Amino acid sequence: MTGNLFLASSNEGKLAEFIALAGSTTSGAPPFKLALLSNFSSFLAFDESAPTFAENAAGKALHYSRLAECRVLADDSGLVVPALDGAPGVKSARYAGANATSEQRNEKLLDAMHNLTGEHRRAYFVCVLAVAERGRPIAVISARADGEILSAPRGAAGFGYDPIFYIRELHKTFAELTSEEKSRISHRGKAFRRLLEVITASSHLAHS
Repeated sequence: MTGNLFLASSNEGKLAEFIALAGSTTSGAPPFKLALLSNFSSFLAFDESAPTFAENAAGKALHYSRLAECRVLADDSGLVVPALDGAPGVKSARYAGANATSEQRNEKLLDAMHNLTGEHRRAYFVCVLAVAERGRPIAVISARADGEILSAPRGAAGFGYDPIFYIRELHKTFAELTSEEKSRISHRGKAFRRLLEVITASSHLAHS
């Protein structure tokens, strides 16, 4: 499986993160070139209203791969707090409203957890990556990163819920990690490494 892999997004930052992951997780060049899906905003938007990350990621990959008639990578990710019945979950990006900032989402989550202690502050990030080509599913990969929610933000790096997501073993939040540290243990880094393994194996089989 070689050639281009188009990210179902117009987000340059997300593309840069995936390109960095590809560069840091392979000894040589990855078996594809990553790029944003051209004219992404002109396509009929996919409604990410499914109850699971996997359904949203797979549905998005299938949807845009049909419309663009190419090979598409889509992702869905978010934060899960079991003590809040799984919230924010698939609504992580919209937890405090469609136009809320990361700070507002963090504040809402901290307010919801203000009386929770100990194990009840456990949380995990989930990332699901899906690849489809012209409406045909190729791979769906998931991974998670476990941690806990602090009572106040720490760190200036990262984005989203990173400043309040604490890794006890490292004594740091995601927002206090270097990009190399984060890619090694993050949900997205783990999922992308697994995806690379699948794509590389598929490429070898296709040429054997």
